[in-house]
Amino acid sequence: MTVKPFRSGFVAIVGRPNVGKSTLLNRILGEKIVITSDKPQTTRNRIQGIHNISGGQIVFIDTPGVHRAKSRLNRYMVETALASIKEVDVVLFLVEADAEPAGQEKVITEILADAGMPVFLVINKTDLVEKERLLERIAAYARLFPFREIVPVSALAGEGVEKLVDLVFAALPEGPAYFPDDILTDLPERFVVAEIIREKVFRLTRDEIPYSVAVTVDSFKERADGLVAISASIVVERDSQKGIIIGRRGEMLKKIGSQARHEIEGLLDARVFLELFVKVRKDWSENPRLLKELGYE
Repeated sequence: MTVKPFRSGFVAIVGRPNVGKSTLLNRILGEKIVITSDKPQTTRNRIQGIHNISGGQIVFIDTPGVHRAKSRLNRYMVETALASIKEVDVVLFLVEADAEPAGQEKVITEILADAGMPVFLVINKTDLVEKERLLERIAAYARLFPFREIVPVSALAGEGVEKLVDLVFAALPEGPAYFPDDILTDLPERFVVAEIIREKVFRLTRDEIPYSVAVTVDSFKERADGLVAISASIVVERDSQKGIIIGRRGEMLKKIGSQARHEIEGLLDARVFLELFVKVRKDWSENPRLLKELGYE
């Protein structure tokens, strides 16, 4: 009986902000490990999701959206995304089915041309367009770059995702398992907890808040009775933003804490006591020392 070789490798998911990279990774893994929102630039760090299948292991890397970076924080995000391209076996270039190729897509394909590894075009949100329009998108992108595969999917609905995983797996080299087969991510629990809290801020506050928010977990203690006590700080850049997050009589902060605690309890499979503080660090997104302190450089 011939034993098939074990295949493994690293796969970067790249694209513009808000095209569904995190939603796709969560769909592939079958669990939510990456926060999502309808606001661009939600993902700020390189995040690895580990997908184990029969005969192999695929390590997917969710990256920040590639965009025209103005702030120091945004430049860090773009550099993180582009650096990931150089270290993987396959790249998934994710685009939206209802948007034509624009300047940013052309810049990304130029970078990919120099990288030299197989590139799959993944056209997401196919449920939003008619078949004729989808075929037009496929033809337009095919003229931009010699993609190894072009795969239409709906990450939200799951359509085409299984086929995508099969094609990616077939393109990987023989190799070892890089992680144990019982974990979904190499991220520490503190990181995931901080991201869950940040997601609730994204979803519940006004538009000007998310881009100026960072979250740090200051204390994480498991008590003898099984309760996990967590203390975290929501960091903003201005006093006015602090007021918005706290809300009238503290109602917004209570809502953020309640929603975050519920999700964290599911993540940790334990009861959680979550204490939140709001701190002002003026212009932290432009301050190299504070960026490093908050985990971005």
